Amino acid sequence: MLKGKIAVITGAARGIGQAIAFDFASRGADLVLCDIKKEWLPETAEGVEKRGQKAYCYELDVTSTESVQDVFNAITTETGRIDILVNNAGITRDGLLMRMSEEDWDAVLSVNLKGTFSCTKAVSRTMMKQRSGSIVNIASVIGIMGNAGQANYAASKGGVISFTKSIAKELASRNIRVNAVAPGFISSKMTDALSEELRNKMLDVIPLARFGQPEDVANVVSFLASDQSAYITGVVINISGGMVM
Repeated sequence: MLKGKIAVITGAARGIGQAIAFDFASRGADLVLCDIKKEWLPETAEGVEKRGQKAYCYELDVTSTESVQDVFNAITTETGRIDILVNNAGITRDGLLMRMSEEDWDAVLSVNLKGTFSCTKAVSRTMMKQRSGSIVNIASVIGIMGNAGQANYAASKGGVISFTKSIAKELASRNIRVNAVAPGFISSKMTDALSEELRNKMLDVIPLARFGQPEDVANVVSFLASDQSAYITGVVINISGGMVM
């Protein structure tokens, strides 16, 4: 499905980013793994290589325009092309608005939204020269429905969704597709640590009555990254077990 493709994933060291990397590798793509914690990347790289694909590792701070441009220049020099970009790097700094600091607001917007902008801009020149490419942005259902205590996160992910639609229109004439996925509650160390009572409350709002797995997200991202979705651009697919319809 992705045989011969070169895919760049930000935030690839853990969680959803790692799951996407493994799924891409199992479908034949070589991976460029980027994360601000480069020391965490060998685990993901090892998993990619066990699946028979190449893995390149780069330290990347998506909040730094200079870092992004330098890294993407290096990637293009090393691999020769970039077929897929997954903007997955993201953080949370939750808190009610009245207690939210400007620092926490800026940090979340800088990583989640500015990082998506910077990486997309950096890769677009390469993809435009190729006249091909697929960009998949990791948004969130919180960017659609909002959530108390997550005004900064909701604003950043809502921005990613609007950004996706705008850039899809800009780049379509060069055969570059831009889509997004909006995960709901996905199993992680954070959800594992929740009390049974809180987990049950969360499950009550999910019609499928279970948390998603990182692999549930990875499967959809692989589809959007592949040529099987060649006539799809500018869409946002909810991966939420029916929580958002």
